[in-house]
Parts: sequence; structure tokens; C-alpha cells
Amino acid sequence: MNKGRLPCALPPRLCFPEAGRAGLLLLLPARPFSPPNMPLDHRRVRGPEESQPPEVWAAAGGAGEVPEEKEEEAAAPRDPCALRPLFARAGLLSQAEGSAYVELGGGTKVLCAAWGPREAAEPGAAAAAGGGRLLCEFRRAPFAGRGARWRPGSAAEREAEREAAAALREALEPAVRLARYPRARLAVSALLLQDGGSALAAAISAAALALADAGVEMYDLAVGCALCRPPGPPAAAWMLQPGEPEERRSVAQLTVALLPALNQVSAVLGGGQGSPPDAWAQALRLGLDGCHRLYPVLRQSLLRAARRRDAAAATTA
Repeated sequence: MNKGRLPCALPPRLCFPEAGRAGLLLLLPARPFSPPNMPLDHRRVRGPEESQPPEVWAAAGGAGEVPEEKEEEAAAPRDPCALRPLFARAGLLSQAEGSAYVELGGGTKVLCAAWGPREAAEPGAAAAAGGGRLLCEFRRAPFAGRGARWRPGSAAEREAEREAAAALREALEPAVRLARYPRARLAVSALLLQDGGSALAAAISAAALALADAGVEMYDLAVGCALCRPPGPPAAAWMLQPGEPEERRSVAQLTVALLPALNQVSAVLGGGQGSPPDAWAQALRLGLDGCHRLYPVLRQSLLRAARRRDAAAATTA
């Protein structure tokens, strides 16, 4: 036995310490360590007792997978004049004076809030203009787009949001009676939750609904409708309310804002490769027709919000 080491796994016995030290040492047999009773986490799902490496499933399912781009190309072509399903609801947010939510079939989701009228920060500028001011803000959620996207807060993202806010203001100003709000300002904030295509057109419709829900005097609801022209001959048919894959492959895009009750165009925004003038005129007529078809849905959502507000007021009274 090595000097200085004491046997701990032997039966109990008396051991004499090293020379020069007094006393006896009683050693006990070693026992296996048992951890204290730990509470069980019943929310955690236990894994299977037997497992297989992921390479097995990757090899089995790799042959049947289709890349996303090829799947989009293989999708059945839809009617160019068909509108995507639209869902609209006004009066969602209690923190804002007016709010609206618009969702298009395919994934586009926009939430808007409106405030005002409030005292203008620059009364002299509002008075010189002869009426109130309309302030518009357009923001993209960090998770709005799929695949490669801008870095949050980057210069490219700020520039794109600034351009969208300017287009939103251009489309909404003709619909609002700003002369009734001298030395005041109205604010509209649009948040793009998911970009599935036709985002600006959906934001225009949602912002107009939010202003109307806030009780702002308006000439009419501004309805937005987007179009795009797929690659091909210049005379190719334009497509109503394109999705995000269709917008990405398009060679020309157009967004129309219309006041249907007045039959007045408030904004026409677009760009892309050159086309014959007749093709652009055909696209404009198609966009106006789409706005007229979307108008009843937005108007009914506004009426439902007013009925809900009146029912809630009657219940509290």
C-alpha cells in the first residue's frame, strides 16, 4: 500500500495514521453517488429511444424535393384579370384613433393606424398651405420578406420605406379634406407584416380605411390595385394583383389608386421596361376595373366597424 493513501473501498476497520500523528481513523465503504430527486419537466417531450442520423432521411427525401423556383414556375397560370381574395377589417387597435388590417390571398398583410387631427408642429407651414398636413409612414417588419432581405436599419431599407411613404401620401392626399383641418396634422402609419406581392396597393387601401375609421372627413375611400407585366413580348397581358414571385419576374409594374365614388384617379405609380402606349392604357383600364371591384369589400368592412362601435356604446350606456 502506498504511503499516505487510505483504503476507502474496504470494509470498515481501524486504520493507524502515519507516524507522528495520534488518534484513530474509521473508514467506511464507498457508496455510489446518487443525485437528489429532481422535479420532472412534463412539458418536455422525450426523444425516441432509437435514432438515426439525418443523412438517411436526406438521402431518401432528396430525390422527391423540388426547388422553390422550379415549383413556382411549374405552378398553373392564373387568369390575369382575376383578383386575389381580400380580407379587410377596421377598428382593430384600441391605442389608435383609427386602424385597419388588410390581407390579400397569397400572404400580403398590412396593418395601419391613424391619428388626428392634432396641432401642427409648424403652424406657419400649415397655414401657408391653406389646410392641414398629412404625414405618412411606411415600415417593413424584419420578418416581412422571405429569402434574402435588407439588413434592418440599413440605408437601402430606409430609402425604400421613404419612397413607399411618399407614394402613400400622394395617393391619400386627394381623398382627405385637408381644408377642413387648418393648422393641424393627420398621421398615418402603415406596417407591412408580410410581403406576398402588391404591398403598396394593400397599404393604400388599409390607410384609407384607417383614416375613415378615425372619423377624418374624406371625399371617398382610396382603393389601391397593383398590376405587373410578365416577361415576353411587349404586348403581353398585364396581371392584376401579382404575387411576390410574379413581381420578382415581371419587367414592368403599375399601382393605381382610385376614388371609386367620384371616379377620380388619385395616383398612378409605376415603372419598368418600355411598352407601347396602348399597352399602358390597357393596364390602366384593368387597374381601374380592379379598384371598382375591390371597393364594396372595403366599404362593407367600414360599415361593420361602425356597427360594432355603436353596439359597444349602447352596451356601456
